[in-house]
Amino acid sequence: MGLITDDRFGITPSAPNGGSPGSAASAARPLAAPLLKLIWEQRRISRADIARMTGLSRSTVTEAVKDLLRTGLVHETGTGETSGGRRPIMLEFQDDACGILGVDIGATHVGVALTNLRGQVVEWRIQGHPVREDPKGTRALALRLCRECRAAWADGRQLLGIGVGMPCPIDPRQPFLVSEVVMPRWKGRNGLEELRDKLGLPLLVDNDANLGALAEHWWGAGRGVDDFAYIKVATGIGLGHILGGQIYRGSAGVAGEIGHLAIDPHGRPCVCGLKGCLATYAGTAALLDEAVRLLPEYPASALHGGTPDLARIADAAVAGDPLARRVVREAAEYLGITVAGLLNLNNPSVVVLGGGLTRVEEVLLEPLRETVRRRTLVSSISATRIITSQLGPRAVAIGASTLMLDAVFADPTLFHKWPAGRSA
Repeated sequence: MGLITDDRFGITPSAPNGGSPGSAASAARPLAAPLLKLIWEQRRISRADIARMTGLSRSTVTEAVKDLLRTGLVHETGTGETSGGRRPIMLEFQDDACGILGVDIGATHVGVALTNLRGQVVEWRIQGHPVREDPKGTRALALRLCRECRAAWADGRQLLGIGVGMPCPIDPRQPFLVSEVVMPRWKGRNGLEELRDKLGLPLLVDNDANLGALAEHWWGAGRGVDDFAYIKVATGIGLGHILGGQIYRGSAGVAGEIGHLAIDPHGRPCVCGLKGCLATYAGTAALLDEAVRLLPEYPASALHGGTPDLARIADAAVAGDPLARRVVREAAEYLGITVAGLLNLNNPSVVVLGGGLTRVEEVLLEPLRETVRRRTLVSSISATRIITSQLGPRAVAIGASTLMLDAVFADPTLFHKWPAGRSA
């Protein structure tokens, strides 16, 4: 997505305390970004190897590396092997030089991950919250959890920025807007300027399923795969699609809203105003309603005693409870119908399922795959793996921090423009 600017993203950071860009002018040279990414990928590399791999002259590499050394993201460390002559000084990317905050604002929770520059979670907080009904409380909770993560990691290292995932479509041209249909209490705006300003950090925002896909692409089940789909099954159902190694958002950020594909055009009413959407059959509320409806038929079920929730259904399904397994199987069949359409349309090489229901693993995957086999061309299903997320409930938050990490690689001057987050 790149860095936030006025005309493209609408949420523009202003340097805290008139922060100086330091050597931003020199770091902005065209070579800084690709060389920084190369050193990150290689982890440890010499200037000579950089010149060999890029085709650049030694002198050009030397000048570019000087700029990168000033950022603190790259250090000189020891010497490497040589076939003759002086041993080369090695350059090493500093994974723990800085941290990034990734915020997952779901329909019913707020989660915050503080990661290093290798996508590793060093602090994690999550708390349930009625996000759709309470925008002010949601922003306050996100701010508190961000501060808690930062305080737990307070050892002099700085934060580069904040990525945020939202449970609705996000138009890249106007990321401060939210759907009034999906989140009417938010009155059309996410108000994330407040989070940005109080923490004194640049901020990027995207749809939660897109960020789950980004996280799996960089660090999880989609690593090394340039064409795959990530389906988040939660309160709603969303899809993040990686095409050619990049998130595909569509012309206005609405690509991937598969939760609102009609399974039955005469079916149940949906929050979006339509009928028979996938979310009304396989979303969390639908699963809970179905479990309650079927309880009288299963007097011995572990789901008796209190109102079932998704965690209880998942645990019971794993333990072999017939009612819980029936609920999961029915949801899997509806999901399978949609996945089959996706395979016939786009033919991704991998489909990754995320969200709370994926804890049941094969209880969900087996009927889903069977439904897909019945509804797809043989060639499309034979070339596609359908698996569950490797990153679990932290996927969206990790993806949010990855969004900012990608922005830093695109423009290393971000490191200099934001020397530290505010202490507020």
